Amino acid sequence: MSLVFKSDYEDAPATYIAAVESADGQDLEEEVKSAYTEFILGCISDGTWDAIKSSCILSGARTVAGALVPLKGSAPTNNGPFVAADYNRKTGLVGNNSKYLNANRLGDADPTNNEHQSVYVTTGTLGNGNHYIGSSDGTNFRSIAWTSGLGAYVYTNTTSVSGTSVGSPASPTGLIGHSRNNASTFDFFVRNNLTKDINQTSSAAPNTDTNIFALNGANFSSGRIAFYSIGEALDLSLLNIRISNFITTIDSLIL
Repeated sequence: MSLVFKSDYEDAPATYIAAVESADGQDLEEEVKSAYTEFILGCISDGTWDAIKSSCILSGARTVAGALVPLKGSAPTNNGPFVAADYNRKTGLVGNNSKYLNANRLGDADPTNNEHQSVYVTTGTLGNGNHYIGSSDGTNFRSIAWTSGLGAYVYTNTTSVSGTSVGSPASPTGLIGHSRNNASTFDFFVRNNLTKDINQTSSAAPNTDTNIFALNGANFSSGRIAFYSIGEALDLSLLNIRISNFITTIDSLIL
């Protein structure tokens, strides 16, 4: 079946690739450009592209500057900052319990009952309060943490500081995300499994910036992340297929 794109979709891959190459200061390999193109067109075809409002592919680019070119939304603020030694083209950026990205998207920029967050983790980590992604105003939370001995804690529009425990104590790799499209339940994705309809009633979303590798500039993660996305509710299983294929392709292309 041939794809039919809206006019503002047609140039999305070329525009993004040109911006990455400009930030890198050199051209990307043709195969890497093809991988970016396939990912973007795949998300458009799947119907997940519009729901992504803020995102970076933190792998594939030649430099940290290239990796921080936004796929969608505003460019993140590099707090630390992350430097060349923290970056691997295949596996992304690694945290060190003090560095983080400010995605420059407020936690309540997306509707309370129409939101998602996701990260693609290539090296997992455990620790108390370890956040891969998150926003909190001290009362309301929207985030994903992976804590020692407890496994995944998801805080999606909740006033409970304990969040909702899902997953196992083991620290997984791959796409981890949550997506909410109603007031009473949300979907959680981890280890290539989508757990649907986890019971948790929503509350107000936090009016603070979303961090990657941290929560409110603290509660840091030392894991390695190759992709993040923030936005409205979407099908996490479809996003997983696209970003997993991209990461696998990049791993095979780059020596």
